[in-house]
Amino acid sequence: MPDLSFTIESAGVVPFAATPLLSFALQVTNQPAAEQIHSALVRCQVQLDVTRRHYAPDEQARLRDLFGEPDRWSNTLRTMLWTHATVTLPPFAAETRVEIPIPCSFDFNVAATKYFYGVREGDVPLTFLFSGSVFYESDTGDLQVAPISWEKEARFRLPVRTWHELIDHYYPNTAWLTLRRDIFDRLHRYKMERGIATWDQALEAVLAESEERARV
Repeated sequence: MPDLSFTIESAGVVPFAATPLLSFALQVTNQPAAEQIHSALVRCQVQLDVTRRHYAPDEQARLRDLFGEPDRWSNTLRTMLWTHATVTLPPFAAETRVEIPIPCSFDFNVAATKYFYGVREGDVPLTFLFSGSVFYESDTGDLQVAPISWEKEARFRLPVRTWHELIDHYYPNTAWLTLRRDIFDRLHRYKMERGIATWDQALEAVLAESEERARV
C-alpha cells in the first residue's frame, strides 16, 4: 500500500493569472519506491501558524484590528485557516513534483489578507495538511485505491516579501475596500455634489474634514 510523504520546496509569484496567484512547489515521495502510482487526488488545507513568529511593534499596531491589543495576544493569537486547494498527481514511481496554486485575495474583509498586510519582515509559518485518495497498481496488477492519511502534513516558511511582491504586481499602489451599498451611495452623492473627479480625492476630502473637526 502506498505511503506518501509531502515536502513544500519553494513558493513563487505566478505573473500572468486571472487573479493573484502563488504557486507552491510540492515534492511527493512514495514507499515502497518501486510501487507504481497511477494517480492521486490530493486535498490540502493551508494554515497560518501565527503563533510561531515574533512581531515587531509596528506589526503589532497593524494587527490590532485582527488580534486586539498585544497584551491580550496570549488569548487571541491562534492558528488561522488560510485556504483549501486540490491537486492531481500524475503517474509516478518513487517521487514526483507538482505545483499547488493558491489564489490570494486582497479583500480586507478576509482575515488572511489583514494578516499578510500587517506583517512586513521575515517569514510566515505555514502548515499544509493533506488528505485524499491514491490510485495504484497492486502486486497482482489490479488497480487499487487507498486513502491518504490525515496525519500527513508539511511545514513551510513563506517569505513575507513574496506575498507583498504578488500584491504589488497585480495591484500596484492600490488597495480594495468593500462598502455597504448605503455607505457607497452617500459617498457617491458627496463626490458628485462637490464635483470631485476620483474616489481617492473624495476620501481625502472626507478625511481632511474629519481631521479638521477633531482639531477644533
